[in-house]
Amino acid sequence: MFLMQEVVIKILLAITVGGAIGIEREYRDKAAGFRTILLICLGANLFTILSLRLGGDEDPVRIAASIVAGVGFLGAGVILRDRGQIMGLTTAATIWIAAALGMGIGGGFYFLSIIASITILIVLLLFPKLEKVVDDMRITRIYELVFPIREGLYEEVSREFEKSRLNLSSFSRDRIEDKMVCKWKTIGKPEYHDELSNILFNHPQILEVHTT
Repeated sequence: MFLMQEVVIKILLAITVGGAIGIEREYRDKAAGFRTILLICLGANLFTILSLRLGGDEDPVRIAASIVAGVGFLGAGVILRDRGQIMGLTTAATIWIAAALGMGIGGGFYFLSIIASITILIVLLLFPKLEKVVDDMRITRIYELVFPIREGLYEEVSREFEKSRLNLSSFSRDRIEDKMVCKWKTIGKPEYHDELSNILFNHPQILEVHTT
């Protein structure tokens, strides 16, 4: 009877922990939401309980290793590449950590799992605001300029980027008939971008300015 009560406690705790993290993912409309995270946590929990009951003293770590490998495939399924950016890494990491929490609860590490769950929720709920503050301090922008091929003009435009206090991460240059098309990928503070944009838009010899 005591063992059954312990199993029920583990299952209920896994549902609570997985559900709490899943609600946060559902609120942010992520690929792995409430039900997915809850089921991953509960599934890892049950596998761990069964490995301890069925395996006895015969190395239950093998089941844990299999859980980690299986969850890795689930995490890979939510990672996407869109317009040169990697999407879904946080959701994949959440899937991975939800399985770890389920395993911890299934193994009887209640205090560790609860503390870890609280920490994870703090990271998911509060850190995006801090991340946004940091991102706003340094943004990436691509400048695509079109201007006529004239002596000294390219060097003049290049100097504006050098004076802009922005970090140049990549550059490309093409010729289309009698025009030059150049792309600069830059990183820096928003105010530096604004200053450079004003200079480029008001330059009398630059025909087109595109920023992304």
